[in-house]
This record gives sequence, C-alpha cells and structure tokens, in this order.
Amino acid sequence: MTAQARISLDLFRQFKGRGRKFSVLTCYDAATARLMEQAGVDMLLVGDTAAEVVLGLDSTREIKPEFLIELTAAVRRGAPKTFVLADLPYACRSADRATAVQWAQRFCDETGCDAVKIEVRSEDVDLVTQAAGAGVPVIAHLGLLPQMLEPTMGYTAQGRDVEAARRLIEDAKRFESAGAQALLLEAVAAEVSREIAAQTSLPVIGCVAGPHCDGTVVVLHDMIGWGGGHPPRLVKRYENLSDILSGAFASYVSDIQAGRFPTDEQSIHMKPGELDKLTTRVGAP
Repeated sequence: MTAQARISLDLFRQFKGRGRKFSVLTCYDAATARLMEQAGVDMLLVGDTAAEVVLGLDSTREIKPEFLIELTAAVRRGAPKTFVLADLPYACRSADRATAVQWAQRFCDETGCDAVKIEVRSEDVDLVTQAAGAGVPVIAHLGLLPQMLEPTMGYTAQGRDVEAARRLIEDAKRFESAGAQALLLEAVAAEVSREIAAQTSLPVIGCVAGPHCDGTVVVLHDMIGWGGGHPPRLVKRYENLSDILSGAFASYVSDIQAGRFPTDEQSIHMKPGELDKLTTRVGAP
C-alpha cells in the first residue's frame, strides 16, 4: 500500500478480516527504511538479527539494547508512515520481568515504534500481561526462538508432530488472552500456522511458516542475497545483491588504481582568476 496514512494495528486487523495479506521486512537504517516505505512495505521489523547481519556477531543474543534502540529510532525517522516493530533483545530478558517491561517501555518511548516483539515461551504469559498492562503493544513471537538457543545450536522446525503442534496452538490462545496484539510464528509447520491463524482474531505474521499466515516477514539480507546470519533455505531470493555490490566495489578499485576516477571534470576548481592570485602570493609551484 502507499504510505499516505500511518499504518496501525487496527489496519492489520482489518487486513485479516478482508483476507488481504501484508508484507513485513527487517530493516536497520533510515535510508533503507525510506526505500521500503516508498515501495509500500506494510511493516518494518528492526530485528535483533542486526547482531549477525550488521555487527557480524555469532548470535542475536549479543546485541546491546541501546544499539538496537538507536537503529529502531533511525528506521522510524526513515519511514514515518510505516508500522515499525521493535525487537526486544535477549539482554533485556536476562533479569526479572519488571526490568523486561521497563525495557519494552523504553523502546516505545525512545524510538517512536508502534509495537515491541517479544520471544515467548509458555511460562512468559505474565510478561506479556505486564507489558500490555503498562501500555506496550506486544507482538508475541512463538515457534523457533533464536534468543533461547545457545549459539552452537542449530535452528530446527517447530510443530511437526501432534504434541508440539498442540502446545503451539494452546500457547497462541494464552498469549492472545494475555493481551498480545499480534502473533509471529517462526519456522512453524504450515498446517499449524493455518490452524492458529484461523482460531485467533489477531493478525498472525509468519516467518518460514507457510502461506496461511496473515502477513509474512523475512530478513532483508536473506531476500536480497546480502549475506550474514542464518538464511533459511526456503526463503525466496529476489535479488543477489552480493554480486551487484561486489562488482561495483571491484569497478571502483579498478578505476582508482588506473587513474580513471576522479577526473579533472569530477573535481572542484577555484573561481576564475583566483589561481593566478594564489600563484602570485605563494609563488609558482
């Protein structure tokens, strides 16, 4: 959609009611956010994946909350009309629930984001209840929870057997009752995602979770082949930016080494007559 009016959670609920799918992409800077807004991306997720794709760290756990706050504020400035979703980092979860709620409030207050995504397990219902009670719009992230994994552990699909599927469906209901404004399902079997999306009135965002979710999110670097992180094999690649950028960088290096850039025409020059004055004053070179 065109960015004529600020996108809200109410609008995503309307989308769900009409069967209109919505798009979500991760974003980490103002310039890219501006382009995404112009392209009509419905929601921008400032993900803790920045730890891997921006900072080159081994795990999403390692990102500092203050850094992600700065990135979220930058995305908000770049896309003032688009829905901006902040990711609550692992470090914000390492203390008690009250501290996690305070961090969620900081993300809202200091960045202007529209909601905060929190990775949640069954036992985190009270956290969502408290955050919602504090006025934080929460999107509950279920299924694969990268923050809960040790860096050496691999990512695995969720909900592929009946017991795992049942737990996910029940958890979705719990977090809806706890006050979550939307759900995000990561690496969840498509049949389970379909059931959850059908049983809840909340907008459901899928991340490698099949075609039945109300919206879909992918990591920007995965869909344009930029590299880094943990690119899922099932994500559609729309461009290979690594090849494009590598070619541009190589051409730049070649031009510099060969003296093709910068040329005299691509240089700043003194005003007419000023060179003669300078030569007289400092002497001929």
